[in-house]
Amino acid sequence: MISKQIKQDFPILDQAVNDEPLVYLDNAATTQKPLQVLEALRHYYEYDNANVHRGVHTLAERSTAAYEGAREKVREFIKASSTEEVLFTRGATTGLNWISRSYGDANVKEGDEIVITYMEHHSNIVPWQELAKRKKAKLVYLNLTSDGQLDMTDARQKITDKTKIVSVTHCSNVLGVTNPIVELAELAHTKGAVIVVDGAQAVPHMPVDVRALGADFYVFSGHKMCAPTGIGVLYGKREHLDAMEPIEYGGEMIDFVYDQESTWTQLPWKFEAGTPNIAGGIGLGAAIDYLNELGMEQIHQYEADLVAYVLPKLQAIDGLTVYGPQDPKDHNGVIAFNIDGLHPHDLATAMDMQGVAVRAGHHCAQPLLNYLNVQSTARASFYFYNTKEDADQLVAGLLATKEFFQHGPI
Repeated sequence: MISKQIKQDFPILDQAVNDEPLVYLDNAATTQKPLQVLEALRHYYEYDNANVHRGVHTLAERSTAAYEGAREKVREFIKASSTEEVLFTRGATTGLNWISRSYGDANVKEGDEIVITYMEHHSNIVPWQELAKRKKAKLVYLNLTSDGQLDMTDARQKITDKTKIVSVTHCSNVLGVTNPIVELAELAHTKGAVIVVDGAQAVPHMPVDVRALGADFYVFSGHKMCAPTGIGVLYGKREHLDAMEPIEYGGEMIDFVYDQESTWTQLPWKFEAGTPNIAGGIGLGAAIDYLNELGMEQIHQYEADLVAYVLPKLQAIDGLTVYGPQDPKDHNGVIAFNIDGLHPHDLATAMDMQGVAVRAGHHCAQPLLNYLNVQSTARASFYFYNTKEDADQLVAGLLATKEFFQHGPI
C-alpha cells in the first residue's frame, strides 16, 4: 500500500522552493533518493570502502560481497537467468553504446537494416546512426499512430529479412506510452534479428521480466529508480555476451596479460574494465530493496490511479494539448503538453516560481518532436512519492500561469 507517509523517506522533498512547498514532477529526468539508499552509501564509505574482487583483507571482502550482492538483486529484480547476464554500466546510454560497438560492429554488414522508432531518446538513436554510418547500413524508423502509439502495421512491414537489430524504448519519455515488447520481440526473432530494449522509463515503474519479454538486450539507469547517478545495467542473453568482445580494456576485465596480447576474464566482468562504481552498485541494490518492499505491482497501480486522476484535469484546461494517448488507461506517468501561446520554458519558469518542478525542452527526443511538428514541450512526470495534492498543485499552477500570461498579475 503506497501512502502519503512515503514522502518522509525523501528528505529532499521537505523543502520550500521560491517560498513555496516543493512539488517535484521531473521524475523522468531523475528520481529522488530515499533515506535507505543514502544510508547505504554512507555506510559503505564509512565502514567498507575498499576496491572489489582482488583483495583478501576484510574491507575488500565486505565491499566485494556487497557489490556482487547488488548484482544478484538486479538479476532477481529483472528475472535474468544468471548474474553473468547482468553487466554494471554507467547508465542506459553506456549499455546502448556497448551493444552498438560490440554486437553491432560484429553482426551488421553493408546493406543491413537497423530498426528504431520515432519515439526514441537520443541515446537510443545516435549509437545506431553511427553504427549505420560505419557499416553502410540503413536506419529505419517505425511510424506512430495518431495518438502516439507504435504503429504495429508499419512495424510488420518494415521489420524484414534485412533487419539485424530492432531497438525500441519500453516506455516513452515523452508520449507516456508502453510499447508491445513481446510482440516486437517475436516479430524480430521471426526475421532473424535481435531486439534491444531501452527500459530506463519502465524498470522504475512496473514489474519487468526480461525473459518473458523476449529481450535479447535490456538496459536501464539506476538514477531513475531511486539509486545514485552513474550506475546502470545492461542485461544480455548469455549466448550474445559470450560471443561479444569488450570495448573497454584495463584492469578487472582481464584473465592474463602477456607482452603482446591479453585474454579476458569470464562474464560478467569481461566487460567491466577498471574500478567500478562500487558505491553506485551498492546504492542500486538498496534502491531495489526499497522498491521491492513497496511492491512493483503496487507502484504501477498507484501511478495508474494518479494518471487517471490528473490527466482529465489537464485535458480540461482550455488551450492545453497533451501529447500521446488521451485515454488514461493507455498513458503512464509521463505527461508532455503545451499551452497555446505559452513557450514551454516560460511555463516551466513560472511553475518553478510556484514551487512546481517540471521540465521543458525537447527531452532528448528531437526526431519525435519533429515528427509531432513541435519544437519543445513541457513535461510533468510522476512517481510513487507524488500525491493527488501534487497533481492538484500542478493543475492550479498551470491555470495561474495561463492567467498571468494572458491577463497579467491580478
